[in-house]
Amino acid sequence: MTDVIIIVQYLFRIYFYMIIVYVLMSWLPNIRESFIGEFLGKLVEPYLSPFRRFIPPIMGVIDISPIVALFVLQFAERGVYAILFQIYKYTL
Repeated sequence: MTDVIIIVQYLFRIYFYMIIVYVLMSWLPNIRESFIGEFLGKLVEPYLSPFRRFIPPIMGVIDISPIVALFVLQFAERGVYAILFQIYKYTL
């Protein structure tokens, strides 16, 4: 069971860093149009788009929705850990 927890931890970390890289790529538009940028967009945009719908950019320029999305992702990660630890505790 601990292997499952470690795998879930790695998956959350990978997705977290994918979001950060995708946001940083927005500063360089040519990179976002590359294969890697489009690939990351297909994986990250479905998660970011609900946050962008409800959180408008500050002064029309600064998009803080990825920051909120990362906080929500970390909150979800901790919730999944709590559930997995409870399952693990009762299987012993």
